[in-house]
Amino acid sequence: MRIFHGLRHPDIAPGCALTIGNFDGVHRGHQAMLALLNNEAAHRGVPSCVMTFEPHPRDYFAAVHNKPDLAPPRISTLRDKLDELANCGVDQTIVLPFNQKLASMPPQAFIDDVLVGGLGVRYVLVGDDFRFGARRAGDYAMLDAAGIAHGFDVARMQSYEVHGLRVSSTEVRAALAEGRMDDAARLLGRPYSISGHVVHGRKLGRKLGESAPGRGDGFPTLNLRFSRRVHAWKPAASGIFVVEVHGLTDTPLQGVANLGVRPSLDPRDVNAGRVLLETHVFDWPAELDGQEAYGKIIRVDLLHKLHDERRYHNLAALTEGIARDCADARAWFAARPARI
Repeated sequence: MRIFHGLRHPDIAPGCALTIGNFDGVHRGHQAMLALLNNEAAHRGVPSCVMTFEPHPRDYFAAVHNKPDLAPPRISTLRDKLDELANCGVDQTIVLPFNQKLASMPPQAFIDDVLVGGLGVRYVLVGDDFRFGARRAGDYAMLDAAGIAHGFDVARMQSYEVHGLRVSSTEVRAALAEGRMDDAARLLGRPYSISGHVVHGRKLGRKLGESAPGRGDGFPTLNLRFSRRVHAWKPAASGIFVVEVHGLTDTPLQGVANLGVRPSLDPRDVNAGRVLLETHVFDWPAELDGQEAYGKIIRVDLLHKLHDERRYHNLAALTEGIARDCADARAWFAARPARI
C-alpha cells in the first residue's frame, strides 16, 4: 500500500475508487467496507483509495477550544491504522492534515477541489452516517447529486452488525475502556494490539531484582513510548494486561504489560504523563541478547485485562505487585483453551 501525506503529490493515482473516514481501529465494519471498495475498484480497473485524517477531527476541535475532554480516546495509533488498511488490501491511503483550512472548507469546495480536481474520483463509498465539509453541512444526498453532475458513482454502506450489535469505533472504545478484551476482539476481528519501536526506559525494572528474592534480573521491560505533541495519542485502553509480543522471534512471547502513564511511584516521573506501554516477557529467548530489541518494531497483543493501573509507595510494594501480576498472567495462559 502506498501512503501519501497530503493531497498534492505527483504519485497519487488519479481516477480512484475512494472511501473517506477516520477508520479508528479498522474494525469489522470498516473491513467489510474496504472489501466492497476493493471489489468496486477491481471492477472499474482503478486503484482503491482511503482518505483519512490526522489528527482526528475531534482532537483538532478539542485543541482549538482548549477542551481536552472533547478528544476521544483512540483505538489505534496512525502506524497501526495504516498497517491494518494495508492488511485489508487497500492500494493507497491519503492522510490529510486536519487543520483550520480543512475544517472550514465548504462541502462544495471539498467536492470540487478534493474529490474532482484533486483525485478525479470514479467511485465514492461512504458510511450511513457520513457528513463532510465545514460544520458537517455536506451529506449523502449532496454527494450523490455531485456524482451525477461530475460523472462518478456514489454508494452508501449500511451499518455492520455482529450478534445484533452495530459495530462502530464507539463500541470498540467502550469495550476497551471497560476491559472487555474479548468483546473488543470480536468487534475488531482480531486481538487488540499496539505496535511501535522499542525504546530505552529508566531501567527501573532491572533494579527491582535487588528487592525480589530469586529475581536477580528484576523485571526488565520492552518499552513503547508515544508522542508528547499537542495531539498526543490517548489510548482507549489502560491498565495491566496479559499480552503476547510479536516481532522478536518466530513465535509470540508471553508476558504482562502496563499501558498508561505509569503512576506506580513518582508523579513527577520523567515520563511526564506521556503514554507508555511497558511489557515484561516471562521467558526471554536465549538467542536474543538483551540489547537486540532496541529499535525493533514489535506488536503487543493485549489479550486480557488484570486490573487498572495502581500507585505503589515503594520499590518493595511495586516488586510484589508485579510478581503477583506475572503469576496471574501465567495462570490465565495456563487456563486458556488450546488454539487450533
